[in-house]
Amino acid sequence: MENFRSGTTISQGYYKSFQPEFINKEWLLNDMEIQSLLSKADRQLGRLDMYSEHIPDIDLFISMHVLKEATQSSRIEGTQTNMEEALLDKEDVSLEKRDDWDEVQNYISAMNKAIAMLKEIPFSSRLIKETHKVLLQGVRGEHKLPGEFRTSQNWIGGASISDAVFIPPVQSSIGDLMSDLEKFTHNEEILLPDLLKIGLIHYQFETIHPFLDGNGRVGRLLITLYLVDKEILKQPILYLSDFFERNKTLYYDNLMRVRTHNDLKQWLKFFLVGIIETAKNGVKTFDDILKLKAQSENAIQQLGTRANNIQKVFNYLLKRPITDVNTVIEVTAVSQKTAYNIIEVLVKIGILEEVTGAKRGKVYAFKKYLDIFN
Repeated sequence: MENFRSGTTISQGYYKSFQPEFINKEWLLNDMEIQSLLSKADRQLGRLDMYSEHIPDIDLFISMHVLKEATQSSRIEGTQTNMEEALLDKEDVSLEKRDDWDEVQNYISAMNKAIAMLKEIPFSSRLIKETHKVLLQGVRGEHKLPGEFRTSQNWIGGASISDAVFIPPVQSSIGDLMSDLEKFTHNEEILLPDLLKIGLIHYQFETIHPFLDGNGRVGRLLITLYLVDKEILKQPILYLSDFFERNKTLYYDNLMRVRTHNDLKQWLKFFLVGIIETAKNGVKTFDDILKLKAQSENAIQQLGTRANNIQKVFNYLLKRPITDVNTVIEVTAVSQKTAYNIIEVLVKIGILEEVTGAKRGKVYAFKKYLDIFN
């Protein structure tokens, strides 16, 4: 890594694009600080993975992790939808926020489809394209070649290419660069540790910027897909977008510094710190969820004959912690009057809170549960 060269700028007439070097080659790691961070990151990921094996109904909690990732990754790109709004039905979202809501829902669909596809096809350009196609379906980027690598020049920052912050490689080189990235991913002769490989893959993907839109969201999503594909994690339970969003300036600056100063080490250190912090937070999240679940179920069991239907609603809330009277009727098959009574009890024992302040069409949230993820 001492001799790493990120690439060169190439004149394209009235602008200069950046042409990255191929990454499918031998790498030598000789930085003790990176090795120390790598050791810590491996330990924390191991703890998180082990923890997930002992959690009942893990899929319920994965869906909430994906929801948080979708809102945070989209927020980096300027989308304003929060977790509570993302859980609402579209007709309950204000008109000015529906485009943002759609993008978050697409991210959730893209992640879920990509995880399912990993069982059939490897981490690859095909997987990346299929994921991108879902991400841009029917939203603001739907006319920017969903599922296809770009066929024209793009740029990052600035109102036009003439004042761009960064101009990725010319479109004619996308195929070769993505092929190199895919070969690097699966080259078992390269003995670079997997966490450094995915850190390098994320940097290279963002530098190539192979799509006209959605590169940031796809690039961040690839981190989780890689960890699952390489069986570093058995479940998709680690998402870095929250860390990147909270350190947004450093995120972009460290990526850019690789291109301008060949400083790959600083990017990898930042990336590993993100994994360590996120994995630690993941363990705490699961721990807090289990405690809240136990406390809530204990309170429900004290309710006697009413406990059965209330437990059904509680189980639903673990997957979708926003509800209303019609949802309670669907979940329990009870009358409207009984559904109102169930909600009243859940409010009384501190599980539900009304969040609209409306007299009619009231919506209730399992706020304590949402607060753990927020």
